[in-house]
Amino acid sequence: MQHVHFSMASDGFAGHLAEPDGGSDRAVIVVMGGEQSILPAVKFAERFADFGITGLAVSLFGAEGLPASPDRIPLEIFGAALRYLREQKHIPHISIYGQSMGTVFAMLAAQHYGGMEKMILVSPTHVPFEGTLPDRKTMSGHSVATWHGAEIPFVRPDFSRYPSRKYQTHPAAVHKVTGMWAAFSDAYADAGAVEKAMLNPAASGAEILMIAGMEDECWDADGSVQKLMQTLKAQHYPKHVRVLRFRHGSHLCGLMPNRTREKRLYRLAPLIGLFYRTFGRYRKENMAYFARAEREIIDWIRR
Repeated sequence: MQHVHFSMASDGFAGHLAEPDGGSDRAVIVVMGGEQSILPAVKFAERFADFGITGLAVSLFGAEGLPASPDRIPLEIFGAALRYLREQKHIPHISIYGQSMGTVFAMLAAQHYGGMEKMILVSPTHVPFEGTLPDRKTMSGHSVATWHGAEIPFVRPDFSRYPSRKYQTHPAAVHKVTGMWAAFSDAYADAGAVEKAMLNPAASGAEILMIAGMEDECWDADGSVQKLMQTLKAQHYPKHVRVLRFRHGSHLCGLMPNRTREKRLYRLAPLIGLFYRTFGRYRKENMAYFARAEREIIDWIRR
């Protein structure tokens, strides 16, 4: 496969392209997080390229010219990425793949720019949220996203109230969850803020695949899927929508990097399970969920 790297200064977005040898008439924009993630988005772009689909990983923060942390990230980066795929690569079939935080930006990008044929949302939330400073603990007081300089409406999870990685019982969950889960649960309870911030997947005009673990440790992704489905049904959304719910699924679900090529990453699975405890407790089941999700995602994009 061929690789191309992008910067804000020269391209209007930061990211990494993985293109199959010989090119492709299909591309997927991969949206996950920043440049220093334990699971780099470029590895997911490469996994799409393994299946003959050009993958373009767009970084949200941590690159030169972008915010240092998830805070006031400009949606215009997706306009630049789309122009590259359409005008320079001449790719007619474009999808977008968002995972975790990336689902917020996948929906917003599809809503504001359009033209995505398929949208895949893995471990989603149904609302944008308040940004954080580089320590990832201090709330910024601003939205995680902006559009032409204006802040996108958001809810306020207060990470200062709960140690974000400490596990605890919670009355709204049947499994132990992180402080992050509890902070988001409080934020979701603010009905007025949620009403203003609620994302609208129908505005994408895309066929939509949503995947969630029912024992997500980081936020209630399964509950968010149900809320997003309610909005689609209320609007009598005419496009094809599919939902996958994994009974013992972790926040870490969906597509995963190539297992043969990324042996070191897979050797870290026991360590990853220390943070993602559902994954650690039900590792065999979650590895099977990865395989199922990969088949569904690739088929969704190709269909």
